[in-house]
Amino acid sequence: KILKECSYALTAPHCVSLIITDIAVIEVTPNGLVLKETAPGWTPEEVQALTEPKLKISPNLKIMEL
Repeated sequence: KILKECSYALTAPHCVSLIITDIAVIEVTPNGLVLKETAPGWTPEEVQALTEPKLKISPNLKIMEL
């Protein structure tokens, strides 16, 4: 689950640049999270509904190749 804020102590902050899940590929940027790819059958709106922070949709959004 991707949250706005972690409630646990962080041991390595700012070390993640790409999040890959079963439904999406999300790039971590200084300007926020960018949705780069969705799994087949998933819309950006459905991915956003499961992701707490606001996602920016890449203008080059792709469907994952499985």
